[in-house]
Amino acid sequence: MNNKLKKFDPAVDKRILIALSGTIWTFVGIILCNLSLNWLLDSAGEDLLVIAAAGIVAALLIGYFGFLKIVNRNIDRIVAKPSKVCIFAFQPWKSYFIVIIMITLGIFLRSSPVPKKYLSIIYSGFGGAMILSSLKYHWVFIKMLITPQK
Repeated sequence: MNNKLKKFDPAVDKRILIALSGTIWTFVGIILCNLSLNWLLDSAGEDLLVIAAAGIVAALLIGYFGFLKIVNRNIDRIVAKPSKVCIFAFQPWKSYFIVIIMITLGIFLRSSPVPKKYLSIIYSGFGGAMILSSLKYHWVFIKMLITPQK
């Protein structure tokens, strides 16, 4: 990279990327779960426990069969990078496109006629899965702090 441009490169230690990824996944998961919980409490009824249980089951399934694989690939990709990396490399560039699609879909769903109590299953499923999967980022970050870098 050109030396004049290099001073504008927001490069950080790859451990920071791991911590940043975990923090973002946790934060977004909390936001989604909070929306879900508010919708669920606003529509309190007989099926409250069934819907809450469905959200928890969805979170476990989405986390294990979907997000954990993404997290593991992301961690492997970040760990393989040199010690200093651009801060925006905490996720692959193609993932930014997927994030935009997910945000757009979320906006569409929130404004759709689908009852919020049913949307709460989707939101708690994805939010809970993000929180659970973020634990892997946090665990790897702690291990990287404890273990000397190569």
